[in-house]
Amino acid sequence: MIRRAFLGFSVALALTAWSAPAAAQAVAGTWLLDVTLDAGSGRASFVLQTQGNAITGTYSGVLGDQDVTGTIEGSNVTFGFESPDAGKVTFEGVIDGDKMEGTCEYGALGTGSFSGSRSR
Repeated sequence: MIRRAFLGFSVALALTAWSAPAAAQAVAGTWLLDVTLDAGSGRASFVLQTQGNAITGTYSGVLGDQDVTGTIEGSNVTFGFESPDAGKVTFEGVIDGDKMEGTCEYGALGTGSFSGSRSR
């Protein structure tokens, strides 16, 4: 009985360790996201990397080039940056393969939505 419980625990632990990096890697890459805000629309480019659940990378778009930080939990992502022109910019979305969509807030420029894909 103890042996069976230990085996079950070992399998569960191995599956947890195996699945966490795979989920975190789902966001790594270059993303082209179409953003629609109250103030207008445009395209943003993100180059994202992961280490564990932490996201780092860069943004290029209407607000220039910025350093990005965030987190990933399963297929849910939250990331953003601080812009001298707009203030705090945040993206919250869901990744499905090479597609991502969700909502965003561009500080003083307003709120909106985004969708896009990972470039290959």
